[in-house]
Amino acid sequence: MKLSEDLQWRGLIKDISSPELLRKLDEEKLTFYIGTDPTADSMHIGHFSSFLIATRLARYGHKPILLVGGATGLIGDPKPSQERQMISKEEVLKNVEGLTRQAEKIFGFEVVNNYDWTKDLTILDFLRDYGKYINVNYMLDKDIINRRLDSGITFCEFAYTLLQGMDFVHLYEDKGVTLQVAGSDQWGNITTGIELARKMKNVELFGMTMPLVEDANGVKFGKTEGNALWLDKEKTSSYELYQYLINASDDCVIQYLKALTFLTKEEIEEIEKKHQEQPEERIAQKALAREVITFLHGEEEYQKASHISQVLFSGNIQELSLEEIKDGFKDVPNFEASECTLIDMLVNNKIASSKREAREFLSAGSITMNGEKVTDENMFITREMAIEGKALIIRRGKKKYYMGVWK
Repeated sequence: MKLSEDLQWRGLIKDISSPELLRKLDEEKLTFYIGTDPTADSMHIGHFSSFLIATRLARYGHKPILLVGGATGLIGDPKPSQERQMISKEEVLKNVEGLTRQAEKIFGFEVVNNYDWTKDLTILDFLRDYGKYINVNYMLDKDIINRRLDSGITFCEFAYTLLQGMDFVHLYEDKGVTLQVAGSDQWGNITTGIELARKMKNVELFGMTMPLVEDANGVKFGKTEGNALWLDKEKTSSYELYQYLINASDDCVIQYLKALTFLTKEEIEEIEKKHQEQPEERIAQKALAREVITFLHGEEEYQKASHISQVLFSGNIQELSLEEIKDGFKDVPNFEASECTLIDMLVNNKIASSKREAREFLSAGSITMNGEKVTDENMFITREMAIEGKALIIRRGKKKYYMGVWK
């Protein structure tokens, strides 16, 4: 299958600057770039869907360059409804270092920082060498800028699109870049770069965007309760990522397989067929979790995440190591464990509101400790009962977990 056909089948093309680009993707070897601003020291799973485009194109012989926006990150891409909060230069530098290491490790491509060619540029040089080529009316027509006119937009934000356009021109001159790819929210910035190159260098550059990956409710992929799922496994464990992916909506999971994995058309169609026949088996979701986690963190991390999930489902918590316990119960309420009776532990740590309620839970068989049902309110809790002498997992009912930790 040709690259353009593969991208279209996967639903990964939203905008292209010229139909000629599809021919170039199939017949030529292009140098292209994709960028991200350092708003954090790690990319999140939403970035992954866009940055995976770089790997797809590379597999067809095109040359990727990944840009970390140390300069543009100091300004901030305008948000649709309000001004983006600026972050300090020190934090931007820290984030640039983190993102650069991560991009090189995960994707293995050349990484550049637009601060390197922007830091010595004076305001007069910027206005004379770049600002004179872009008409204000052209900038006002940009969707994000236009939407902010009523509420107000600062000149700082207004100029962002010109800074990103400057990146495109610089990378064309310095690296031979002729294509920029990004999520669809960057289309206005991409076309500014194309226009700037046309006027400054009399050359046609190209742009392509992919649709933003969303869940069944139209929320950006990877956002859960306002928190991003990070690609850094120290910030979001492989198990947490596994849980998010394994619970993907049936309505979206096949599109996720197309956008986020390198499974072939035939493989995905076979998974879709089996998934439709046995949706309760979550065949598609399991394939999604396997492919994404293995790509990001390796086979061992995927196996560990899958193992934790299976053990927790079966209730055999004592099969888990302390490290796996910490991953699997990272977000449950914690309490400092100490030697006492079971009923005192339940009440003192608010697992039960009173001794009366605790006795009701125990007599109903609603309390388990490290996966085993406990009913004796006078059982004496000791450190020896904890997993590796450190963690005691209490479950109340079917889903409410607590973790006691010995210091």
